[in-house]
Amino acid sequence: MDVVERIKAELGSSPVVLFMKGTPDFPQCGFSAQTVAALRSLGAEFKSVNIFEEPEMREALKRYSNWPTYPQLYVNGELIGGCDIALEMYQSGELQKLLSGVGALSSTG
Repeated sequence: MDVVERIKAELGSSPVVLFMKGTPDFPQCGFSAQTVAALRSLGAEFKSVNIFEEPEMREALKRYSNWPTYPQLYVNGELIGGCDIALEMYQSGELQKLLSGVGALSSTG
């Protein structure tokens, strides 16, 4: 499986996928940590991919998404954006609506 197929497989594995530096419990950059915090505060169910464990994917995803930085938040396979966009959407309530629409919010959130 080539790297683009692996990216597509990750995107197809969950309605919400976060490509990030580190893991949700041990983020390795502040932007990844802030994005995880916003998702968790909504009770979102999401899959994370640690790009430090996937150096080939790390570079290929920048070309695939045409987005140069991490984290990268995807919903239903579409790039939503990075930390700034995710936080703006979180603060405005848009992120909650979007995640609710794809069934990614737990009932406790």
